[in-house]
Amino acid sequence: MEKMWSGRFAKGAAKLLDEFNASIMFDRKLYAEDIEGSIAHATMLAKQGILTQEELESIKKGLAQVKQEIEEGSFEWKISDEDLHMAIEKRLTQIIGDTGKKLHTARSRNDQVATDFRRYVLKANKNIICGLKELMDALLHVAKEHTDTLLPGMTHLQHAQPINFAYHLGAYMAMFKRDIERFESSYERNNVSPLGCAALAGTPHNIDRTYSAELLGFKSVSINCLDTVSDRDFALEILFNISTMMMHISRLSEELILWSSYEFKFIELSDEYSTGSSIMPQKKNPDVPELLRGKTGRVYGALIGLLTVMKGLPLAYNKDTQEDKEGVFDAVETAYISLEILKEAIATMKVNKENMLQACKKGHLSATDLADYLVEKCDIPFREAHFITGNAVAKAEELGIDLSDIEFKYLKEIDDRIEEDVMPYLSIENSMNARCSQGGTATVKTQEQLQFFENYIKGVQCK
Repeated sequence: MEKMWSGRFAKGAAKLLDEFNASIMFDRKLYAEDIEGSIAHATMLAKQGILTQEELESIKKGLAQVKQEIEEGSFEWKISDEDLHMAIEKRLTQIIGDTGKKLHTARSRNDQVATDFRRYVLKANKNIICGLKELMDALLHVAKEHTDTLLPGMTHLQHAQPINFAYHLGAYMAMFKRDIERFESSYERNNVSPLGCAALAGTPHNIDRTYSAELLGFKSVSINCLDTVSDRDFALEILFNISTMMMHISRLSEELILWSSYEFKFIELSDEYSTGSSIMPQKKNPDVPELLRGKTGRVYGALIGLLTVMKGLPLAYNKDTQEDKEGVFDAVETAYISLEILKEAIATMKVNKENMLQACKKGHLSATDLADYLVEKCDIPFREAHFITGNAVAKAEELGIDLSDIEFKYLKEIDDRIEEDVMPYLSIENSMNARCSQGGTATVKTQEQLQFFENYIKGVQCK
C-alpha cells in the first residue's frame, strides 16, 4: 500500500529510509491514547456536522475492532507504516472503507502525537504520585516504631549529634513530599489539549476544540498552535521530576547500603530483596538499593538527551522530536518499578536498635550539649565554650572513652566553673530530646512531624 502522504512523490521510499524514519516499534505504546483521541476527534466532527452520525458510528466501531486486535496480539505492525497513527488509520480504512479516510479531517499527525504523548505523560504523573504516596506510607509505618531509637546524626559522614531513626526517615519523607508537589504542579500546568491545532496554524474547518478537550479529560485547550505542536516541556518536566525523585531515592539507597554493611549493621534487608554471590557463599548483597542508585544515572541520561534534542529546534514541528518518547517511556517505567521495589525493601527490612545505640557512643555526640551548658549555666561566650569542650573531647580521647561516659572530676579539672549539674547534658538521649525546636529531632517533635506527614499522605489525590 502506498504511503498516505505519497501523492507528490514519483518514487517510493527506500527500505533504509523506512527503517530510519519509522517510530512505530516504540510509539505503538500509545495505541490506547491514539484510539481514544480519534474517537473524541470524530465525535467532535459529528457534533459540528463535518461527519454524519452514521459515519461516526462506523468509525467508532472500526476503532474498537482495531483496539481489540492490538490487545489480542493479532494486529500487524509494519515498519512501512511509519508510526502508530498511520498504522491504525490504514487498518481502520481496511475495516470500514473510505469513511476511515475522513477521520483525519481537521487534524495532523503533529497535533495527534502531541495529544497522545501529553495524555500518556499526564497519566504517568498521576501514577508516580500514587507510587510516592505508597513509599511515604511505608516509611511512615517504620518511623512510627522508632521515634526514640537513637541514631548518630552525621555531617561530612562523621558523627555529629544524636538523633532518632524516625527523624532520619522523616527527612526522606520531606523530600518525597516535594516530589509529589512537583508532579502535581506539572500535571496542572500541562493539562491542556493540543487536539485541533492541526499542522501548526489551526484549521479552516468549523471545529470545537473545547468539546474534544472535555471528551479527553483535559482542563482546557492550548493557546497558540504554533507553539503547541512543537512543545515538549511536559515531557522535559516529567523527566526532570523523575530525575529529582530518583536522586532522592539514590541518596536513601546509599544509606541503606551503608547501614546494611558489617561496619554499620544498623539494618538488615530482607532475603526477598537481597542477592548472593556466585563465589562467596557468605555474601548477602544489597543489590536493590545499588540498582536504584545506578538507574538514577539512566534517568538523568534521558533528561539530558531530550534537552539536547530540543535546544536548537525552530518552530513548529520537526522530525527531531520523534526522539522524545523512548527516553520518557524508559524513565517512567524505571520510576514505577523503583518506587514499588523500594517500598517493599523498606517495609521488610529489620532495624537493629542496639547497634544504632552503640554507634551513638562513638564520636562524642554530646559535645555540643557541653558547649551549650557552658553558655547557659556558666555565662561563657560560645567561642570560649567551644574551646573548653574541645579540651574535654581531647581528654575523653586520651582516656579511650566517649564524652558521654567521662567522669565529672575530669571536667572540673579542665574548667572549675563546671558543676555537677553538667552530667545530664552529656546523656545521649537527653541530647537528642533537648533539640525540641520546630523541626528538631526530639521525640516529641518527631512525633509531630510524623503526624503532619500522615495527614499529608491522606490528602494526596493520585487517581
